[in-house]
Amino acid sequence: MESMGRWLGAASGIGEADWKRQQMKVLNDAVVAEWVAGHPELEREALTKNVTRLYQYAKEAKECARCPGLERCPNDMPGHYTKLVVTGAGAEASIADYKVPCSLQSTKSAQDSVRSRIQSFYVDEKALNREYSPAEIISRDMRRASAVEAVMKYVLRTKDEGLQPNGLYLMGDFGTGKTFLASYLLYELAKLGLTGVIVYTPDFVEDLKSMFGDPQKLKDTIDLLKETDLLVFDDIGAEHLNAWTRDHVLGTILNYRMNRKPTFYTSNHDLNGLQRHLSFTTREGEDEYRGQRIMDRIRPFVEVIEVAGRNQRGT
Repeated sequence: MESMGRWLGAASGIGEADWKRQQMKVLNDAVVAEWVAGHPELEREALTKNVTRLYQYAKEAKECARCPGLERCPNDMPGHYTKLVVTGAGAEASIADYKVPCSLQSTKSAQDSVRSRIQSFYVDEKALNREYSPAEIISRDMRRASAVEAVMKYVLRTKDEGLQPNGLYLMGDFGTGKTFLASYLLYELAKLGLTGVIVYTPDFVEDLKSMFGDPQKLKDTIDLLKETDLLVFDDIGAEHLNAWTRDHVLGTILNYRMNRKPTFYTSNHDLNGLQRHLSFTTREGEDEYRGQRIMDRIRPFVEVIEVAGRNQRGT
């Protein structure tokens, strides 16, 4: 069938006999006939009065049957199709139409709703924008199967018990999928209605310098990281720290969150290596006491998970 606009435009310029032939063509269409067969209460007059609705219904049903995908949906409202509803009976029967989201659109809307609960700062959002099954994740590299299993256990525990007080510390070499697993965890838990933030720590620390001149933006950023249900510091230990960032930003956020909300980390360091990193700042040099203070807000509140495997970057 041609488009609704072209069909109506053509119909408006033809005589009564040709118009009736157009009506008969619609009413005899197999899709329309099947629908009409399910509504014996409709009289002929109701059908002819609503022939344009029947035409649109049949046209979109056929387009959906050969669906080219959501991005190339040819229907008038992409991702939706026309549904017809009959009210009344006999001479009082009437047909109404409305748009209904297809299964692809419903899935996308659900994914968008989940994704809207997650904010990311300086992180590649590819892993945040689609669902993966645990089997698919493991299949990329069997050596990280134990890490995937541990993350899945955490997700299931949260689904069963609610928001956990402790988070995870994903530790491993470059490119083993630590950020990917953290993003996967955020996405799965966002389905429960939880909010999440993932921060690429090196860029975040650098960006904090520009916030010195904007105290309100700095406060809003810190408040966001304090209050979100789930917080991920990605690649912690790779940043160039100064004492202010360590003690007054990172320390403030972690001090607020401990015993309240879980914080997650990905790092190339083990916990002892991270403590050494946090004990050193570019200007003040080494300060083991202050490094220990930060670690006292990390170490007791995480389960360490080693993410093994090959470097996945570029594959």
